[in-house]
Amino acid sequence: MKLFFTCIFCAVSYVSFSQEKEHTLYLDINYFKGNIALHNNDILHLIQGHPEGFILSWSKKTYGFNAWEQRFNYPDYGVSFAYQNLKNDVLGNVSSLYAHYNFYFLKRNLMMRIGQGLAITTNPYNKEENFRNIAFGSKLMSSTYVMLNYKKERIINNLGLQAGLSLIHYSNANVKAPNTSINALTLNLGVTYNLDDEELEYKTAPTDSIKKKFTEPIKYNLAFRSGINESDVVGSGQFPFYIFSAYADKRINVKSAFQFGTDVLFSNFLKELIAYQSVAFPENNVIGNEDYKRVGVFAGHELFINKTSLITQLGYYVYYPFDFEGRTYFRVGLKRYFTNKWFGALTLKSHGAKAEAVEFGIGIRL
Repeated sequence: MKLFFTCIFCAVSYVSFSQEKEHTLYLDINYFKGNIALHNNDILHLIQGHPEGFILSWSKKTYGFNAWEQRFNYPDYGVSFAYQNLKNDVLGNVSSLYAHYNFYFLKRNLMMRIGQGLAITTNPYNKEENFRNIAFGSKLMSSTYVMLNYKKERIINNLGLQAGLSLIHYSNANVKAPNTSINALTLNLGVTYNLDDEELEYKTAPTDSIKKKFTEPIKYNLAFRSGINESDVVGSGQFPFYIFSAYADKRINVKSAFQFGTDVLFSNFLKELIAYQSVAFPENNVIGNEDYKRVGVFAGHELFINKTSLITQLGYYVYYPFDFEGRTYFRVGLKRYFTNKWFGALTLKSHGAKAEAVEFGIGIRL
């Protein structure tokens, strides 16, 4: 499971150049082939051949002209396009567009790329024409991919090679049922091409912001999240949900903050599910007048990368009148700070490997 999230908030930074040249650009294209992972026995009939495709990417290198670039060992960022043939007429083919970051390890020989974006499938679920495709309940989905490559640039002039492993995940996060999702585990081989003839020099001297010890008082956050989703009962209908959150965070250093707070959740799809179960499954002892609202408390972490941050949260429902996927929940996603206080958020809420909703949010950090 994953997120499945749109990294729109990062796109603003891709088009900005300073007067002094601070970046270089490169392209890479990777061919991949592999297998669909059996994460759910219900998709066994969908696993037939070995999915294959390609990933074409454009990336901008950083050299430490900004403090956050040095803190994260001079990452790259850019956009990727992927095409995958899932080797099954039921599943069809998938095209996807991502925003990505490349992080480097082992003297920059090992690259880990994390991409988040949107995908379109050619053959989603249809109760009459394609009822076997329980993986993709909608044509438009979220997608996440992770690539781990050994990379060597400029082997011959501007050309280089890279090879490794990729994981590509597709899911609509229960925006529409069914949604068992697909994970493709693949091997990939690719070439890189630097669009600039010369590399810039990496800035290694720490900036004033790096030298100075970072301190910040406890901050208080208010957030509102919303979207639409559907229960696992196909055809039960899509309904809006509303989540109000209040939490405190404490920066422990320039990169990280810990969070603690509460969520109040109004998930309207549960109204329909409660009514359905009270009639269709009397053995579940659902009366039909159970409250659809839930209240949770959570602890979390925020990783600050420039104006974008990655959030991860673990929550527990303290008010839980109707049993749906258990009391524990997770949230992972992205925040983009528009000012020092206001932010937007795109997150995935799930119960273990079972996604409940993609959340679009706005909030303020006081």
